Order: sequence, then structure tokens, then C-alpha cells
Amino acid sequence: MTDADQRTIDVETAVREADARIGPYVLTTPVVESVALTAKLGSPVALKCENLQHTGSFKARGALSKTLALTPDERERGIVTASTGNHGAAVAHAACIVGTPALVFVPEAANPSKIATIERLGAQIRVHGADPVDSEAAARRWSEEHGLTYISPYNDIKVIGGQGTLGLELLEQVERLAAVYVAVGGGGLASGVAGVIKALSPSTRVIGCSPSASAVMYHSLQAGQILDLPSEPTMSDGTAGGVEAGSITLGLLQQHLDDFVLVSEADIRAAFLDLIEIEHMLAEGSAAMAYAACRQHASQIDGATVVILCGGNVGVDRLRTILD
Repeated sequence: MTDADQRTIDVETAVREADARIGPYVLTTPVVESVALTAKLGSPVALKCENLQHTGSFKARGALSKTLALTPDERERGIVTASTGNHGAAVAHAACIVGTPALVFVPEAANPSKIATIERLGAQIRVHGADPVDSEAAARRWSEEHGLTYISPYNDIKVIGGQGTLGLELLEQVERLAAVYVAVGGGGLASGVAGVIKALSPSTRVIGCSPSASAVMYHSLQAGQILDLPSEPTMSDGTAGGVEAGSITLGLLQQHLDDFVLVSEADIRAAFLDLIEIEHMLAEGSAAMAYAACRQHASQIDGATVVILCGGNVGVDRLRTILD
């Protein structure tokens, strides 16, 4: 897709269409005050609790948006996707709702607890590749060879529209919203949230966040093209790994993000502990990463600020490691 093509993508329309499709099937998740961040920063900070969404993450929105839009013939043939965990669970959940079989490709380092969740929801698992981008390529090939619909974790306007319904909710829940901090992996959530917020509230700042150990989209934005870069291990496993070549999210983030923050593993761990001890929230590493980014950066913001807690799927083993 060319730059001109990307500029014609109407995110607001995609979000509103997705909202009409998925409304009966998703939760309007609460926005609650962040005790620690409000006290530290001296201005109101709230948490958008998407860790309480069906399947434990925002991914339910995008997967349902795409799956509910399938034709009867497409549903009968089945769907395939690639995921480090949360998107796979969301696709499996959506497949149950519409009655279609689902196959999920996962990378070798995928979180075991998230894989177990996908299997409990009825999808089949196929392990392929060391990096999520390898799993995505394999899943796309499988879909083409077997006539199945591929549901991208982020590189699809219907998926992006579904994720963006979260931003639509925020604008209804928070008056005079000054800033939003959102985790960025492949960029589907950030593209949808930023696209709709900038269309409806241009003065609201949207800040992307990634772990320093795996910041492929950040470096791609700096370069103006999607880069093939290695990733180090990170507690923010939901945002880890590469980005599919040609993804429409690059252009959307170039248009709509106001800033970008990189977060160290030490800061992610500290945020994770604060979420448990002070906020009384169980959230996964990618949510803790966005929380840490806000603590690091939000002194530059004047007004009501929201951190999106994008998911709550943290396994017992990961939890034990962080606490130890």
C-alpha cells in the first residue's frame, strides 16, 4: 500500500462501523483513578481497565470486529491467525461466537499460559518460528493454501477499527481528555485509538509506548519504513517481536501519534509491582509498560491523562518471576 493509499484510510468510520458490530459482545470497561500516578504527577491520571475485557485484553474488540464481518461462506471454511497469545485467545473467542473453526500460529517463545487459554477456548495451536513476524508469515501462507480467512493481529482496517472502539469509549468516559498512553507492538491498538481520538478530539495527545528491548515499530517510525530488527526478551511480551512488512499501521501511526516513549525492563517491573501493591490491579507486562511510560513522561502533560491497561493475562510463572 502506498503512502497516498494509507492517507485515505478513514479510521473514524472504521471504528464506528466496528462499534455497531461488536457492541453486544464486548464490555464497556471502567476508567478508574490511578492513586499512585495522580499523587506523583499532581494531576489526574486514570486507568482504562481493558484487563477486565472478555479474554483479558483489548484484542477481543478487533477479533470480533473482523470475524463478525465474515460472510457465511467464509465462516464455514474457518479462520487462521498468528499471535503471541492475547490475539489468539480473542480470535478463538470470536470463533466460538460465530461458530467457525480457528487455527492459531504461535512463535516458539509464546507465553505458555496464553497458549493454554487459546486451547481452552477451542482453537487449534501450531507452533512456528522464533519471532511473531515469522508466525504471521506462516499463518498467511496457510490461509492462502487452504482457503481460510486470515485475521491479522493489527494489519487490517476492520481489526484496527475494533481496537479503536476503546478510544471512542474513552472520549465518552473522560471529559477534556488531555493525553492517552497506549502500548505499541504491531500498532493496531494505537492506530485505532489515535485515529479516532484525533478525528474527534484533535487537542488530545496520544503517546505510544514500547519496551526498549523490543521497539521495532518505534525504530521503524524513525526510519520511515518497517525494519527487520531483532528483539530482546521483555516483560512486555504482548508488544514484543517484529512488524509485518507493508503494515498499514506504520502510516497511521505516523499521522496520528504525538509522541513515543521507550521503557526499560527495570521500570516495567517497578510499574508491575505498583499496579499490584498500590492500584490493586493484576495487569500484564504490556500494561505495566504503558503505566511506566506515563510515570516517566506525563509531567509534560497538563490535564486529565489516561493509561490504557491493555491486558491482564499474566501467568503464575511470569508473576512469580517478577515478584522474585
